[in-house]
Amino acid sequence: MAAEDQFGLIALSAGITMAGTGIATAWAEKVVGGATVGAIAENPKLFGRGIALMVLPETIVIFGLVVAFSLIGKIA
Repeated sequence: MAAEDQFGLIALSAGITMAGTGIATAWAEKVVGGATVGAIAENPKLFGRGIALMVLPETIVIFGLVVAFSLIGKIA
């Protein structure tokens, strides 16, 4: 397989990486967000901890973005 033929596969891999991490982040936000809202409704003092827990799933998509950029970097 020629090097030029692999450019499309690398781009496809980067796209699949971003799609997968986006879906995983959305699922994690759904689960954590629902639990956090329920906990805050029962005890408003948990607001700070709840916000911290809701930010954690966002790291999944950041890692996916880093991997996608490193894959795209192989093309250039």
